[in-house]
Amino acid sequence: MLRPLLLAGTAMLAAHAAPALAAPDAPAPAPADAAGDAPTEGNEVVVLGFGQARQVQTITAADIERLTPGTSPLKALEKLPGVNFQAADAFGAYEWAARISLRGFNQNQLGFTLDGIPLGDMSYGNSNGLHISRAIISENVATSTVAQGAGALGEASTSNLGGTLQFTSRRPSDDFGIAASGTYGSNDTWRGFARIDSGDLSGNGLKGYLSYGYLQAGKWKGNGVQRQHQVNAKLMQDFGDRGAITAFFNFSDRRENDYQDLSLEMIRRLGYDADNLNPDYATALRMGQVYWNQQTRAGSATAALPYPTAGLTYPAPYTSVDDAYYDAAGLRRDYLTGITMDAPVNDAVKLSLTGYYHGNEGQGVWVTPYVRTPGGAPLSIRTTEYGIDRFGSIARVSVETGANHLELGGWFEANGFRQARRFYGLGDQATPSRKVLSFQRNPLATQFNVDFQTDTTLYYVSDRLTLGQLTLNGGWKGYQVTNKATPLAGTLASGTIDARDWFLPQVGAVYGMGAAEAFVTYTENMRAFVSSATGGSPFATTQAGFNGIRDRLRPEKSKTVEAGLRYRSGGFQGSLAGYYVDFANRLLAYTNGSGIQGNPVTLQNVGGVENYGAEATALYKITPPLSLFASYSYNHSTYKDDVLAANGALVTATRGKTVVDSPRHMAKGEVVYDDGRFLARVGADYMSRRYFTYTNDQSVPGRVLVDATIGYTIGELGGLHGVRIEGSATNLLDKRYVATIGSNGFTGSGDNQTLLAGAPRQFFVTLRTGL
Repeated sequence: MLRPLLLAGTAMLAAHAAPALAAPDAPAPAPADAAGDAPTEGNEVVVLGFGQARQVQTITAADIERLTPGTSPLKALEKLPGVNFQAADAFGAYEWAARISLRGFNQNQLGFTLDGIPLGDMSYGNSNGLHISRAIISENVATSTVAQGAGALGEASTSNLGGTLQFTSRRPSDDFGIAASGTYGSNDTWRGFARIDSGDLSGNGLKGYLSYGYLQAGKWKGNGVQRQHQVNAKLMQDFGDRGAITAFFNFSDRRENDYQDLSLEMIRRLGYDADNLNPDYATALRMGQVYWNQQTRAGSATAALPYPTAGLTYPAPYTSVDDAYYDAAGLRRDYLTGITMDAPVNDAVKLSLTGYYHGNEGQGVWVTPYVRTPGGAPLSIRTTEYGIDRFGSIARVSVETGANHLELGGWFEANGFRQARRFYGLGDQATPSRKVLSFQRNPLATQFNVDFQTDTTLYYVSDRLTLGQLTLNGGWKGYQVTNKATPLAGTLASGTIDARDWFLPQVGAVYGMGAAEAFVTYTENMRAFVSSATGGSPFATTQAGFNGIRDRLRPEKSKTVEAGLRYRSGGFQGSLAGYYVDFANRLLAYTNGSGIQGNPVTLQNVGGVENYGAEATALYKITPPLSLFASYSYNHSTYKDDVLAANGALVTATRGKTVVDSPRHMAKGEVVYDDGRFLARVGADYMSRRYFTYTNDQSVPGRVLVDATIGYTIGELGGLHGVRIEGSATNLLDKRYVATIGSNGFTGSGDNQTLLAGAPRQFFVTLRTGL
């Protein structure tokens, strides 16, 4: 269900990176970082990026396994400094609510990759990628790495203004094995996973795995489910010193009922548990009838009402047609496949080639009272429909000559994206004639239907020179993204717009001092425009509107300086970092009306943002089984300019105001005991106030969330290996709070129906084997 996601500056696009398999449960070699690689070490669950000239931290598979199976890898990252992750469900996988931001940069301004393959900006209506929860089953994630400010030069993204998130998948095991888990919990949640590893089939390095994941989770309020089927398959021919060829195929079919978007006034009047009306279709019909009666009476005080028995008053406790819709849903079906060849030319030169394809069909479904079915119900089904066909190729060559490491890379992607807004009729009957969890066919009307073509070309050059304790890094990237829109129906704009910069530098240095090291880096980045008919896209307007902005619009850019210290001794490792970001050409598209109405917007540059802050992280292993983790971040993100009209008149006074969804303080902590037999974990997450208007007149208060896991490894049981039983609790203290803000975008001032309540306390029990 694509509702206009109008965050401040909404762009997308992804680019390059050459995925290559690495050792089990270790990151795939990424494109060269101007700061060097940061491998995981031993059995550490959090790695603080030693050797990097940037703030980089990694969560390993061992840490993800401590969460409830099926939990989004994004949720595992929320304990890292600078990471603001929100979700309305316990798993963090409900896409309409899932939001992650880094240091005040929203999700649309970050970069995401899986094994180097671009996932786009992972927004709800993603036009050039897919969400990580659909791209891979969580049990197959080996590592999740966050670069909180400056991504690596060769990163596969043209939206990474404020940081990148790299996910790597596990490689096939050398030995035959079966892993499985089953979970049951609150709201009649069922989740299952199974994976079979072939082991070395030929004795010459041919190995693979096939896995399947299933989720059916009931909504914690209202009526509905999250339901998902996933298949991941990987086949690898390992030639040892001569390289490897790896192919994969990932499939996902996800269908989920939505939660009702709320405002602060709605929460006060209706409570956090207010939701869509399903299965109360009678009330939904009456809400629609009252709305159309009011519209008729507004047009003429003497006109006959179309539904005279319904009257002009909404049934209590509702006072507006937007208080509760009948139902809504998101449907996504994805195919992601690729093949990578890693071929050392000799001891000094290595070559990597990748080809990939992503196909997607999606619908965002909303039962709307704003459009009636002719001769039918006073409602209809509104969809926003998506189709993605992405093809990409990546090449990378590295040359190692003594103390110097030189790397060159290039990436090209051709992305055909189709987007439509359609309406489907509902019969004049007491029960719905269509199911929202099914793909809708045979529309009664089409509001718009647009073909988009996005071509991305990127190259990079990176060099690393090691001089004893000092490592110097430097390089640059450049790219061009061409966006073209061709309307097939409706009145939205057609045309072409480019974002181009062939020189975006990055320089950095790391200086080792025994157990400590100091690092510093400077990076420039640009964010390409969005090829979309909704959200912050230059095409989401009329032809006249597009013609007026096409020659004036500038892509967003950022200049980031980071510096910090890392220290490691015995069981302790810690880091302290500071940063300053100059963010220019901020793009803004205001929402107009309720999200379900889908009103067009006009994009404009509205100035810059000043962003600075500090982050601290500490991990202390008191004894081999017992460890403590803590992080704190301070972020100061404010708008530099007011929003002005074309004639210079003040539209919104934003200068000096805090950036929306940008908490000033975040603190996270975790205590874990894991001796291989018994597991106990408790984590806490504090976040300060967040604003959801540009003038800061509306906000949600800070909150502390606590979750916990306890487990016991039984060992061998009935022929099964490594049997373990676990219990987990999310939101252990049952805090009532607002999770996601900006679900329907942000406005200049005033309350807005753009909030989603967080899930209450929930419990789950899991039985695992072979994991």
